[in-house]
Amino acid sequence: MTDIPLETITVAGLATEHAVAVGASEKAGSTLPVLALHGWGGSVESFWPVAQQLARLGHTTYVPALPGFGETALPPTAWGVPEYADFVLAYLDVLGLKQVHLLGHSFGGRISLILGADHPDRIGKIVLADSAGVRPPGNPVRDALIKIGKTVMQLPGLRLLYEPLRRRLYRQLGATDYLEAGPLQETFVRVVEQDLLPYAARVSRPTLLIWGDRDKDTPLWQGRQLEQTIPDAGLVVFQGAGHFSYLERLPDYIRIVHHFLSQPDEGAG
Repeated sequence: MTDIPLETITVAGLATEHAVAVGASEKAGSTLPVLALHGWGGSVESFWPVAQQLARLGHTTYVPALPGFGETALPPTAWGVPEYADFVLAYLDVLGLKQVHLLGHSFGGRISLILGADHPDRIGKIVLADSAGVRPPGNPVRDALIKIGKTVMQLPGLRLLYEPLRRRLYRQLGATDYLEAGPLQETFVRVVEQDLLPYAARVSRPTLLIWGDRDKDTPLWQGRQLEQTIPDAGLVVFQGAGHFSYLERLPDYIRIVHHFLSQPDEGAG
């Protein structure tokens, strides 16, 4: 990968890492710049291959590392998705960007849903790849196992085994992101507990959903539910792709996104 032109700016009091891929002036691209929001555990690198290729097609693309990721400072307190959305708005303000097209992957999709619902004046079009935000049905067996495990492991004589067994239990239950969140664990809990379908129902901007049919982190049924919930949404499924479908099928993703963003927005203005 080509060296990324990383810079650090101050946004909402936080040292923020970001990079900008400037669109080629000779190409006929989007009239709006593009903002790309990475997934949980990601960084500027997560979207840089996309930014480079979109820039060659004329789309100037901004890629920040969200607070707590990459080299961007941690949030001052435990944040939920709304606080991250406020941070993104502050980022746009610092850069003087009045309106942008929005790309989001996974956790970045959560933020995008709030921005699309509450701040449509700042958003042109939205492209969500394997977005999070649809809360899975409750799993009472899983919840009971975790509760019992915490109680038993606090008993005298078993406390030394508590941490390794806790980590094993969480891994078996697919909670690796929580275990690896470090100082962001409380933020992670706030983020994943919020059901964003009510926001999705209020997204008024044209939205394109791109999904891998083998995504195990945000399964395809969640993409279909978002398609049914967002008023103006379409879904493209990449056969054989997983949670990072936008990178696994990068040429297809770029072609589809470029076409979508370059079309006139009949609802604009």
